[in-house]
Amino acid sequence: MNFLPTEDQLALQEGMRKLCEGRFPMERVRQLASSAGVDRGLWKELGDAGVFALRLPERKGGVGLRNAEAVLVFEELGRALVPGPLVWTHLAAGVIPGAMTGERVVGGLDRAVDPLMVEHLDAIDTLLALDDEGIWEVDTDRLSARPSARPLDPLTPVHVAGGLLRGERRGVPTDATRWRLEGAALTSALLLGIAEAVTEASVAYARERQQFDRPIGSFQAIKHLLADMLVRTEVARAAVYAAGVHLDDAQLGPPARAVAVAKLLAGEAALANGKTAVQVHGGMGFTWEVDVHFYLKRAWVLDTAFGSTDDHADDMADLI
Repeated sequence: MNFLPTEDQLALQEGMRKLCEGRFPMERVRQLASSAGVDRGLWKELGDAGVFALRLPERKGGVGLRNAEAVLVFEELGRALVPGPLVWTHLAAGVIPGAMTGERVVGGLDRAVDPLMVEHLDAIDTLLALDDEGIWEVDTDRLSARPSARPLDPLTPVHVAGGLLRGERRGVPTDATRWRLEGAALTSALLLGIAEAVTEASVAYARERQQFDRPIGSFQAIKHLLADMLVRTEVARAAVYAAGVHLDDAQLGPPARAVAVAKLLAGEAALANGKTAVQVHGGMGFTWEVDVHFYLKRAWVLDTAFGSTDDHADDMADLI
């Protein structure tokens, strides 16, 4: 099997990277904390760029691509630390009117997870919930929820819901199962982007930071840390790309197994690399001004989405 991206896929990824660099520099990302992590204008630009319609058929107004391309796009969104319910809005394209174009912001949760945590509640237009009976639209006007006083990620505000009232059915049980798999794969791609971004930031800092009149990157201990970060990232990359390919062609092997591996390895890479990045940056790594702490905090949040690292490790144990 060849998991290397084609020229067209690399061009798609490069285009998304340039869009993120232009629209989501870290200065702008930091400012989004004041708007529940979502800027309507920027969200619409993501819709115009095809982020949410990427896997919809062209006959339905979509781009007509596959999961293999989607994970490349979401890798770049993770690298740029773009906030908001990206995965849920992408999954809801074609189901919720306006989600495809970025005119509506769609959030979601899985009823199987306790407690029920609703992210970006003040910014979303539609809330969806997954359970064993399908996909449901939740009436947010009747939702009992309290905000978390100190959310882990300042760009991911969280509410704790006391209970969810079912509204209109938006999908059957098989749809919910498919969304869980696709959502885990896309979240893995976001985590891969984070692992890659903090590795690049740490290498750049190690080249610039001087100690004893030498760049700290010349010290063997730092070299080992950076090398481990790179290895974790590349191993996760192979797993995430493989998950996208397996979702597109189940004949290659069980998609559930490939997705579990991707979420497990990408989560471990993002968390371990985020912690190492703080260590490489030394005392500066613990300050608000250095960006690496934002990536680590987002990794902690994403690690719980669509199944935690431990959940997918248990799935792998059952599948072996």
